[in-house]
Amino acid sequence: MSTPQDGRESFREILGGRRGALDASIPVVAFVLVWLLAGALMWWSPVGIAAGAAILAGIGVACWRLARGTRPRAVLFGLLGVTVAALIALYTGRAEDFFLVQIFSNIASALAWAISIVVRWPLLGIIVGAALGQRTRWRRDPDLMRGYQRASWVWVAQYVVRVAVFVPLYRADWVFALGAARVAFSPALVALSVVLSWPALRSALPEDHPGIRHPRVPEAPAAGPTVDDSSTTG
Repeated sequence: MSTPQDGRESFREILGGRRGALDASIPVVAFVLVWLLAGALMWWSPVGIAAGAAILAGIGVACWRLARGTRPRAVLFGLLGVTVAALIALYTGRAEDFFLVQIFSNIASALAWAISIVVRWPLLGIIVGAALGQRTRWRRDPDLMRGYQRASWVWVAQYVVRVAVFVPLYRADWVFALGAARVAFSPALVALSVVLSWPALRSALPEDHPGIRHPRVPEAPAAGPTVDDSSTTG
């Protein structure tokens, strides 16, 4: 039987996304610093130079992660996000528009996580179940279903907090503040969500529950005895 400590460690291993959040911060740092430097030196098209720096930084992070064995799909999605953000800033000529992709993705993520809870397919359960090789067995465990629903609200909240912070900074055209909040705030929120997810889930599990690695699935009722009609006479 799994112990609470085992479950907590499993959660940290599966959801420990701080590395991904830090990787995603490198192109942001490159964009903001190069934009500030180009603006201070009055170079031509500081947004264009900053966008190029962000894409180059994204390519560097992608190559590093591929060399370290990270799944290509995850790496390419990260690079795609940086490239789209840079192209939007290039198109509008506004440095703050580099953060539009992040703002809209956070809004979409908050909605997706909330909807998943309402329709009883909490995304946290899908992620953890897939990582543990359970597929959808956890959905047949009422306690785990309730726990994943509770814990998924933690992730909804962190996306809502991000939007509440980033939107006012974007509307005020505070590019440096947007970059600083992105670099310092997002990894901290991810780490906090990982920490808070486990007690939220654990609060829904009874003391005798075997843990997230062992969904307690009700057994199907045994079939009753059958009657052989051929042995009876009319």
